[in-house]
Amino acid sequence: MQRPAAYVRGFKTLTPIAEAQRIFLAALTHTPGEEAVPTPQAVGRYASRDVVSPVDVPPFDRAAFDGYAVRSADTVGASRTNPALLRIVGKALPGAPYGGEVGPGEAVEVATGAPLPRGADAVVPYEEAAARGGQLEVYKAVPQFYYVSRRGEDVAAGEVVVRRGRRIKPWDVGVLASVGVKAVYVYRLTAALISTGNELVELEEAPPPPGKVVNSTRHVVAAMLRELGVEVHYLGVVPDDEEAIYRAVAEALRRFDLVITTGGVSVGEPDYVVKAVSRLKPEAFVHGIAARPGRPNSAAVVGGKAVVMLSGFPVASVVGFEVFVKPAVLKMVGGREEPLPVAKAVLTRRVTTPINVRSYVRVRVYKRGGRLYAEPLAVTGSGVLSTLTRGNGLLIVPESREGYDEGEEVEVALLGPIEEA
Repeated sequence: MQRPAAYVRGFKTLTPIAEAQRIFLAALTHTPGEEAVPTPQAVGRYASRDVVSPVDVPPFDRAAFDGYAVRSADTVGASRTNPALLRIVGKALPGAPYGGEVGPGEAVEVATGAPLPRGADAVVPYEEAAARGGQLEVYKAVPQFYYVSRRGEDVAAGEVVVRRGRRIKPWDVGVLASVGVKAVYVYRLTAALISTGNELVELEEAPPPPGKVVNSTRHVVAAMLRELGVEVHYLGVVPDDEEAIYRAVAEALRRFDLVITTGGVSVGEPDYVVKAVSRLKPEAFVHGIAARPGRPNSAAVVGGKAVVMLSGFPVASVVGFEVFVKPAVLKMVGGREEPLPVAKAVLTRRVTTPINVRSYVRVRVYKRGGRLYAEPLAVTGSGVLSTLTRGNGLLIVPESREGYDEGEEVEVALLGPIEEA
């Protein structure tokens, strides 16, 4: 088992985030199962197989502009002073094609999307011609396939339209529907979520009695999992008892693809999760990371499956989710990170952070006088969840820095729309 120096009581040493991820992900080998779902229901899920188009789109050459379908050879030398004269012989609309063939010296009026009539190889827009009675004056020589959308131009038969590991977007559904794919194979990734702590009560029991707190972290983590397309199975609150936690995690590993616990990962006496998971003989184990907030977040791999032990404090758990859970999901499904939008903003006050620790500072980004500013909301506190809702950005201070000065321009990951001051 690979145990970095951070696996000691009291967090005398913390594992740098990049190293923690390397150890954890290198041992993660589990691949979840798959299922076929109707294409419209595949949004947000990860494709488990390449999807190949069985047809060309468009299935025929079609007009890309309203105008007249012509033979390009008939327009050679055409100009405003010497127009080409053609005879209009019919009309073509989407769903109502022209049944005949365009012969030499002939033209067919066409609407955008209508099949290009046989014999025609170009479209002259209305703006470049004029109809007078049954005759058409063409004022411009047009090349072959002018304003023509060619067969297979959008999607060719045999082309991969959705690759394995891609998280399916609404526009992917449109493409899949256009090529006639009615169902898609996607990963069915299941996660067990276990809360620990004698102090917890569920939301349904609120308000909590004295000495108890509402289990809000559970809902944060579950929502983030669902946002990743993961099927969440909440297994309830397990008391602060090493044997009970051990049994719960062992059973969850048997039934689910991913196991996540909240609480019980610090270094105090009631924190039994790390001890319980270590009894499962993990192939890799990271206890404590060089992050602020989020230092207690830990991860292990047991039988090729991920066990992520998140802090019970909400904001710290969000950091641990980004460090361990999201990369684990992406590795299991062969997906790629979808980066947050970033903006450069002027810091409104100094931010001081410890060296050799990656710090996550919640900020409020706003616009004033044509410039963007970032106001730090909190630089400490793992449980101040309201800063994530009151703020709209995250300033990540790398391990190599001890913070940023007031007035310094920083890069902020945007979590919401920019406010107007």
